Amino acid sequence: MAEAEEQETGSLEESTDESEEEESEEEPKLKYERLSNGVTEILQKDAASCMTVHDKSPVKINQVSLDESGEHMGVCAEDGKVQVFGLYSGEEFHETFDCPIKIVAVHPHFVRSSCKQFVTGGKKLLLFERSWMSRWKSSVLHEGEGNIRSVKWRGHLIAWANNMGVKIFDIISKQRITNVPRDDISLRPDMYPCSLCWKDNVTLIIGWGTSVKICSVKERHASEMRDLPNRYVEIVSQFETEFYISGLAPLCDQLVVLSYVKEVSEKTEREYCARPRLDIIQPLSETCEEISSDALTVRGFQENECRDYHLEYSEGESLFYIVSPRDVVVAKERDQDDHIDWLLEKKKYEEALMAAEISQKNIKRHKILDIGLAYINHLVAKGEYDIAARKCQKILGKNAALWEYEVYKFKEIGQLKAISPYLPRGDPVLKPLIYEMILHEFLESDYEGFATLIREWPGDLYNNSVIVQAVRDHLKKDSQNRTLLKTLAELYTYDKNYGNALEIYLTLRHKDVFQLIHKHNLFSSIKDKIVLLMDFDSEKAVDMLLDNEDKISIKKVVEELEDRPELQHVYLHKLFKRDHHRGQRYHEKQISLYAEFDRPNLLPFLRDSIHCPLEKALEICQQRNFVEETVYLLSRMGNSRSALKMIMEELHDVDKAIEFAKEQDDAELWEDLILYSIDKPPFITGLLNNIGTHVDPILLIHRIKEGMEIPNLRDSLVKILQDYNLQILLREGCKKILVADSLSLLKKMHRTQMKGILVDEENICESCLSPILPSDAAKPFSMVVFHCRHMFHKECLPVPSMTSPAQFCNICSAKHRGPGSAILEMKK
Repeated sequence: MAEAEEQETGSLEESTDESEEEESEEEPKLKYERLSNGVTEILQKDAASCMTVHDKSPVKINQVSLDESGEHMGVCAEDGKVQVFGLYSGEEFHETFDCPIKIVAVHPHFVRSSCKQFVTGGKKLLLFERSWMSRWKSSVLHEGEGNIRSVKWRGHLIAWANNMGVKIFDIISKQRITNVPRDDISLRPDMYPCSLCWKDNVTLIIGWGTSVKICSVKERHASEMRDLPNRYVEIVSQFETEFYISGLAPLCDQLVVLSYVKEVSEKTEREYCARPRLDIIQPLSETCEEISSDALTVRGFQENECRDYHLEYSEGESLFYIVSPRDVVVAKERDQDDHIDWLLEKKKYEEALMAAEISQKNIKRHKILDIGLAYINHLVAKGEYDIAARKCQKILGKNAALWEYEVYKFKEIGQLKAISPYLPRGDPVLKPLIYEMILHEFLESDYEGFATLIREWPGDLYNNSVIVQAVRDHLKKDSQNRTLLKTLAELYTYDKNYGNALEIYLTLRHKDVFQLIHKHNLFSSIKDKIVLLMDFDSEKAVDMLLDNEDKISIKKVVEELEDRPELQHVYLHKLFKRDHHRGQRYHEKQISLYAEFDRPNLLPFLRDSIHCPLEKALEICQQRNFVEETVYLLSRMGNSRSALKMIMEELHDVDKAIEFAKEQDDAELWEDLILYSIDKPPFITGLLNNIGTHVDPILLIHRIKEGMEIPNLRDSLVKILQDYNLQILLREGCKKILVADSLSLLKKMHRTQMKGILVDEENICESCLSPILPSDAAKPFSMVVFHCRHMFHKECLPVPSMTSPAQFCNICSAKHRGPGSAILEMKK
């Protein structure tokens, strides 16, 4: 008994089977609550049910119905009394009858005046109906098969169970439409009573012993009726369970089954009553699938039999009442709060947080923030600091107070670095002390991390002067640390101390110096630092100076670079490439700079510049013996003969001399070239190979001395002949193309003129302006249509003369001959 007392006082949450004592990973479907304690009357506002439970003699509501108006009705039967009352209203009815009443079921719409009907069960199944004089009239629906132990009324159908089986009666047609016999007749019907429940108006679920049947009431086809009822019952599913059934209830497309369990003790090998089970199963055609199973601890379960348990349910609210002689337990579907409770219990915080966010409008007991904080604490306890810090962004949101609290927690465990990347930097903004505390943490141990935070965090998050002083203190120990120096320059920039920042950047030769100058317009500060900038990165420095010529003039830059001519040349060269005229005053200086530092660009400069003094340039080039540049200058100054002579004598390059002669296109220059080359066989070969298209080769060939040995003379002569033949072929080819094109266009014109021309009612005579076609199609007519699409009646055209028998379009002829000529022609 000690063990029994301990189990009686145990909580329902602990009421799991011994085989299920290990932690289950599957979430339960239902939750339980004990409602009764000794003798208690329960009336729950959130439950459509009411029942009075006594320790020894339970009196339960036989039916809880929902009227179409929404009225919940409870029905009680005891001895010869029947009482019907509204659970949430003042509706009440009670009547005393002569015969003992074991069970009662009322019409589902009992509150209506036209539906005052109920049936009672005992030895007979009696239907009571209230007559027009408020008297009750009874009629026997069934008798003779033993006690009626269960009755369920749904819609127009009444189902009841007696010792032989289950019957269904149609209250409209007053016909019994089926008889479902009991399967296991070895079980005593009083010890293992039948459990009935309606899933809907046409689906009856029968549980008896270990058997479950799902029956569907269907309409019989008119051709099959004869003397049969207009409805029949089809068993759509039938299966066996492992335990005895004490109650059934529908749950969507599943079933809730209250089972009576007997087990055998391993020690005494005697059979004993175990705790009842509430199972959710999924019916199939010939079997079932278990969804969940819970063992319930009810008071005195060791002494209970199968008939002592009952399962009642409130349709539409998913409330299930497990009634025993000494206990009432209500089971309900677990809501989202229960689901979150289970996830938290299993330490599945992330799933719990997600579930709360999805169903935040439906949860009542939980708050998303509380779940999130618990999740953060769980991650910190596991040592997953980075994940915990990352989750703070989502969980803490814009709550500055919580952010500061979490930062101090991370400080206590020495993990400020973990939370630093995720701190809010805008909305909200934390106290400056928070950011300074993290910056000091990095400054003590991680210069690179400190520099990253300074670069990423806006300068107004913390007290800049405090951090600048801290960096200076560290630089006293390590004055050449580039990371600290660069960070200090950035801090100076935040503090608008651009002069100090620029000085540090130039000392470090850092690329950000140009970005700093542009961003903060520091051109006035760099006028005396142009050489330093050019030494650092001449390309970027020149681009910056040229882009901001209005702030630092060309004259100022050239003056600053006077002592560094190589840098001066870089600047002026880039200026000249951008605009040939902007630096024209320095073109004379640039001749010497190009000759000294960049000879390959000297000749292009001389060619492109129109402001360069040619005499000065020629003097410099002759002093330095720059032949190509001197040749160009001589030719540009009109001294082509001297230039050609210099090419021949200095460069000894016949090809270049020929190219020069071609460019000048001067007959006298060609004559000088031939005279100079006539005694030089290699030059003669070059001339023979190249002058064929500019000078008659015969002039050169006649001047060649007899007996002079000329290299590759035969090949040169062959090339001259081939060039001549090629010219002849080109001319003939062009002629053929012109002839072919002319013939093709002539044929195309002929084909076009030979095409027919559409003449309809809309066309008019160009002379008389009347329709070209007569109104009477039977009359003969004559017309003339010219290729120009002009149309005339034949009689409207002038008669052709003997001298000009051909006819012409008057309109087109007038256009060619002048105004009035067509009229004169017609008069002739």
